[in-house]
Amino acid sequence: MKRSINAWSCPGNHDFETVFRSLKAAGFEGVELNVDNEEKPSAHSLTVNTTKEELKVIKALSEKYELPVCSISTSQYGGDTLGADDQAGRDRARRVMEAQIRCAEELGGDGILIVPGGIGENRSIRRAWDNNQESLLSMKDLIEGTSVKVGVENVWNNFFIDPKEMARFIDELNIKNLGAYFDVGNVAIFSWPEYWIDILGSRIVKIHVKDFKKTGGNAGHFVNLLEGSIRWKKVVEALKAAGYDGYLTAELSAMPETPDYLYKITNAALAEIIAMQ
Repeated sequence: MKRSINAWSCPGNHDFETVFRSLKAAGFEGVELNVDNEEKPSAHSLTVNTTKEELKVIKALSEKYELPVCSISTSQYGGDTLGADDQAGRDRARRVMEAQIRCAEELGGDGILIVPGGIGENRSIRRAWDNNQESLLSMKDLIEGTSVKVGVENVWNNFFIDPKEMARFIDELNIKNLGAYFDVGNVAIFSWPEYWIDILGSRIVKIHVKDFKKTGGNAGHFVNLLEGSIRWKKVVEALKAAGYDGYLTAELSAMPETPDYLYKITNAALAEIIAMQ
């Protein structure tokens, strides 16, 4: 497995060159970039309007610093996109996915992250499930027309609260290149991530890592890697059993005043985690 970090862990005023240079110096083997809001992007955000020429410049920086772009995440999914009741929301989801795939293909990444959801006061679990599946089936041509893996992520939106449901969601769609983007930290408050990995198995195409410190019951908070309650040795064993040998991408809050410190301890923690047997 390899060490990567999401660019959201970098201060928003750091441009692409600063991000690539700093992360390479810290020892990372990859970086995950993000498609963000085109109206309020950070200095290192991609958007749905990022041009091919701009991507060529970013690709050149990736090659200059020998730091591959391993995947493309985004902040642009939610209840009013993939899980939307109306076509306008689903059209927005398709535009975001098209942008993510285009960015991944141009930058050399082999995976993207998407977020299903939409459960709410006026939208039931059944309705949200059907909406998300209909949306993704309508994008089957897009997903199967690329070599980029599309991973649905488990986030704190109450859509995936059981690994069997996450597996069933993927299996029912039966779309080539569609799998699970599993976030280790996002299930730690109510479950053990190694049990999810055991069930998701070969469906897993990408992994996010962050740590979570339980403080009793269903309470706790995210912390830096190796400072929480996650049983990393069991996580690594489960990933190996599932045949996963890709990037572990840390997704942590930025430390604007001391970014190099965050990079240093995160890269070191990832090395410790990967070395666990």
